[in-house]
Amino acid sequence: MIRIKNLSKLYQTKKQQVQAVDNVSLNIEQGEIFGVIGYSGAGKSTFVRLINRLEEPTNGSVVIHEKDITKMSTNQLRKKRQKIGMIFQHFNLLWSRTVFDNIAFPLEIASVSKTEQKKKVQELINLVGLAGKENAYPSQLSGGQKQRVGIARALANDPEVLLCDEATSALDPETTDDILDLLVSINKKLNLTVILITHEMHVIQKICHRVAVMENGNVVETGDVLDVFVKPQSKTTKRFVQQLNPLEYEKENLVEFINDKEDSEVVKLHFIGNNAKRAVISEVAKKFDVEINILQGSIAPTQEGAYGTLYVEINGDKKILEETITFLEGTGVEVEVLRHV
Repeated sequence: MIRIKNLSKLYQTKKQQVQAVDNVSLNIEQGEIFGVIGYSGAGKSTFVRLINRLEEPTNGSVVIHEKDITKMSTNQLRKKRQKIGMIFQHFNLLWSRTVFDNIAFPLEIASVSKTEQKKKVQELINLVGLAGKENAYPSQLSGGQKQRVGIARALANDPEVLLCDEATSALDPETTDDILDLLVSINKKLNLTVILITHEMHVIQKICHRVAVMENGNVVETGDVLDVFVKPQSKTTKRFVQQLNPLEYEKENLVEFINDKEDSEVVKLHFIGNNAKRAVISEVAKKFDVEINILQGSIAPTQEGAYGTLYVEINGDKKILEETITFLEGTGVEVEVLRHV
């Protein structure tokens, strides 16, 4: 649906060149929520602005529905942008206009009739949960309500793609979750492709199907969210995953809980998808003559299913320990034996 190939952006100043985006290639499928995550300066916001040519690329191409955005004339691009919605971190509302008039603004530009405007705007107000706020001004709204207006406005011309540039960064955690739930609902109802830029792994975890990790203008890792969470490859990705469960990466904290008997193993278990619901520890306790000391664990949902980790110390006869670990591996749970924690 969206094919991005060798996309680059080079800024030239009097003193130096800055490579904001460096030869990025990605394929984003119709109807998916695709996350792009990176720390400040990674190039992610420049990248998303290249998609609708708010920034002109130095090199590369962006093809949406078989149409190359980078080769379009000014008039062609103006029409195409009506099908590329965008929401921003700081809302970018027109403060002298009501909620209704803010949402109607793109329709006015597209020369939609007043009758159709009224019908469409009311549908969008209901969709984003702002019924009763039609005549309110932005100054009378909460941050979450302002972003709902921004989302409704971005949907006014029935876009093919919705670009979200740090859309929840200015919101508190509870409001952030409400907006993310709204984006998931819109994605499902409209089969709308969403590209979401963020620096928060919680946002990626909660709503994205796939993710690309950016660093210094490059994509250093990409894949299904579940795969990236369970087996992060790059240092940057590991730092982001650590945001969700800091204790997991501080294994020295486990030492004080380990009995450290002579015949024992410390094991890290990865539960993915339906395996996260399985009572594996209970099965082991019933089947084998071992003692199990649970050291630490966590579980989290993603759009592709739940994943979790559990650290346990298993004490018992050496042969039985081997049989226990073999049994665990046979359940579909990923097993990592940590002999030196």
